[in-house]
This record gives sequence, structure tokens and C-alpha cells, in this order.
Amino acid sequence: MATAFSSDGEAVLRRELGPAAAVPRGDLDGFYEMGRAAAFVRDGGFRKVALQFPDELLADAAAVAARMEASTGAEMYVLGDTTYGSCCVDEVAAEHVGAEAVLHYGPACLSPCRKLPVLHIFGQQLLDIGRCTEAFRELYPDRQSHVVVLSDVVYAHAMGELEQRLCPEYPNIVFSRVVCGDPPGPALPGEVRQFGRQFPVEAPGGLQDCAMFYVGAEGLALTNFMLTWNCCPFSSFNPATGCGRRETLNVNRALMRRLYLVERARDASVVGILVGTLGMAGYLAVLQHLRELLHRAGKRSYTLAVGKPNPAKLANFLEVDIFVLVACAQNSLLDSSDFYRPVVTPYELELACNPAREWTGNYLTDFRDLLPGACAHVELPPAVPAAEAIPDISLITGEMRAAHLCHPPAPQLPSNTALACRNQTRALAEISPAASFLESRSWRGLEQQLGQTPISKAVQGRRGIAIAYEDEEHEQP
Repeated sequence: MATAFSSDGEAVLRRELGPAAAVPRGDLDGFYEMGRAAAFVRDGGFRKVALQFPDELLADAAAVAARMEASTGAEMYVLGDTTYGSCCVDEVAAEHVGAEAVLHYGPACLSPCRKLPVLHIFGQQLLDIGRCTEAFRELYPDRQSHVVVLSDVVYAHAMGELEQRLCPEYPNIVFSRVVCGDPPGPALPGEVRQFGRQFPVEAPGGLQDCAMFYVGAEGLALTNFMLTWNCCPFSSFNPATGCGRRETLNVNRALMRRLYLVERARDASVVGILVGTLGMAGYLAVLQHLRELLHRAGKRSYTLAVGKPNPAKLANFLEVDIFVLVACAQNSLLDSSDFYRPVVTPYELELACNPAREWTGNYLTDFRDLLPGACAHVELPPAVPAAEAIPDISLITGEMRAAHLCHPPAPQLPSNTALACRNQTRALAEISPAASFLESRSWRGLEQQLGQTPISKAVQGRRGIAIAYEDEEHEQP
């Protein structure tokens, strides 16, 4: 689960992009659905379009962009790197070139965007329908089984043929549909709409009486499904290996690990809010919601935008006890075992700081479900005076801790010791504890030093990449 954010990226840095493409040149039109993409650009009247590729498809970016420009007459800009996870639409990078729309290629989390029109082109990966059908029959010999079929988005194009083969044999099978963006209108009774998937639940006991069959490789999407629908038994078929299996991931152990992080969040006094998306709808609202929650819980919070979090970046913030990552549903489940401080999800922080929210066994990875008006929103209870609060003991440290909400403190003028002269006009500025801590550090980041650096002629620098310059000697593995 740490691949999306915490990988050091050494394999990508060392890899050379050669002329070979990810798919045969003759298959570009079909794999990248060039006709549908060109119709989207022409019908929208877009003149500047951003093309976003994951690393594994980047070798085809130039050829796809050239064909799109020739067929539409619009300017195509290839996004060289994503600000956050590649599954999310990078509206920030697209706006740098003034793009009017985005063509997102490859696997996607299908999180709704805020501003730009988006067309998702997943790439039609090959699926052995016959072998997948056989694996399903082996895993579900009972023809009356209630099964919901999910798939990775790159195999969504083949689900119609698989449905035609299985539905005559399994009358209680249900196939989910991939939905890009929020579907119009309210959900029907018994209908599930989550993670860009939509399907009806026809089992007598609801979703908990259904089994889940996932078509795709093991990864963040499957983990997200298993934690969210943890009452359902899961099976999967991996198209790359042609094998089906019952998923043996111990969901209870994974949930216990997440609940341990909730306990760590209760003990924390300083929380860093990591911005893991700038394009997903609702991220500003959840940032404000988390700030208010931490303020009422008596914890200090700092909002940090560090791009893709990794252990080296977050280790610079020693004053932070725990981090909360605001990201899409797939990338929010960050494995923080290698980090100096734990990283939790907004839902886990709510479990720690909102006394009115109780653990029900349902795990939420979409932060929009926590906002006011959403299906899982829980109002903060009234503040309780400290003298009337029920004592709470930390299960980790064994010490007493505050577990109640306090009244928001009234604004007060800063004390004399917190004032400093800001300029020659004797204007006063308040010095925050965080600023004082930063002043005590020996290294504070990059400094501009405007006017202090002498001007020199440009000379040829070092060649290569930072991890392995050509004039450096490296040990061969």
C-alpha cells in the first residue's frame, strides 16, 4: 500500500525511455480509444488539452499527442509528472499550461474533479474471458450464490462479454458498472455507489450476504474494496497469471493496525494535515472540517503541502506527533511503517477526536462521506467542562489524556513576550511557537539570497541524473 506515495522511485529514475512503446504501434487507436478522445475534444471545442499518462504508458505519449493534434487541431500538452498519485487527475499541472480539459490515461481512482472537464481512457488490457469464466465456476460451485463482480478499470471493457457467459448459469450474479464522476440523481433503494462503481444489491440480507469477485491484479484498489466491504468474502482473478483465488488478506489484522493508529491519534497533541490532492472535489471543505475538529479537541494543527509524502520529507517536521493525509480513497491508505511518525486517514482522525463517532465495523476511505450532509457525517457533541469530563487512559502510554471537546477559546491579545518589532515603523507582529521552533533550527530550507550571489557565465554542468551522475563511481549490484 505504500507504492503510490512512499516509494523512493529509484527504479523510475534509473529507467531509460527508449523508442519501444508500451503497446504495438498498430494498436494505438484501439488501446487509447483515439476516436472517442478526438470526439470529446471536438465536441467540447477545446483548444488546449492536457494528456496525463502513468509511468508505464509514458513511452507512447508523443505518438498519442501527435495523432490527437492531427485529428482535432487542438494543442496537446503531455504532463511530465504528477503532483500526487497518478490515479488522480492532476488539475494543478494542467492549469499551468492553461488547459481547458484533461485526457487521463491508464488506471484511475475515478475521484470527481473540481474544475476541468475530464475524459478517462483506461486502456483496454486483454482478458482471457474463457479462463476467467472457469475460475469463477471453480470458486463458486453453488449456482445460487449471490456474487457482485468488480473489476479493475482496465478490464471494464470486457465485463459485458463475461456477463453474457455467467448470467445464464448464475441468476443471482450482479455486475458493477464503472461510473466516471458523480452519477446524476439520488441512489435507488438497495443501490451502492462508491469508488466509481455502481451496482444494485439484490441479496435478502443486503450487501453482507453477497460475495465479491474482483477481476484484476492485487493492489490498492482491491485493498480499498476489502477494507470498505469487510463483511463480504472476496475472491479474485488475476489476468496476468490466469489464476483465481480466495483472498486470504486478514482484514481483521489490517483493521487492528488502523485502530492502533487511531489510538496514536488520540495521544497526539500536534497534528500535521497533509494535502494529498488539489483537484478532488471537496478537499477544501474537509481541510476546514479537520482544522475545526482538531481545534475543538484541543490539538494544534499545521497544514502541509509537500507533494508526494515520503519518510525523508515528513522527518523534517519533528514537532508533529502524527499526520493525517487528505487524498483519494486509494491513496489515503498509506502504509506508514517506514515513517518517523504515523500517517492516518481523515476517518481515523474523526474516530480519535469526535466522541460522538463510534466504531461500527464499517471503514470509510472517501473523506467526502465525513462532510456535513454526507451519508456518514456525525455532528460534534456539545463541549464538556474539564471538571465534568470522564477520565480517559491511553492504551499505549498508560497516562491520562483529554478525550472531550472544549469550547473554542475567545480571541485574546497576545502577551508582551509574544510580540516582536517587525520593521522600522514599529509595527508589531506576533511570534507563534512554530515560528520560534523554526528559528532555532540550523537548516530552514532553501534560501533565495537575492542580490548576494555573484553573477557568472553559464558553464557545462554534471551529466546524468541526481542518483547516478556520469562522473561518479557506483558499486555494481
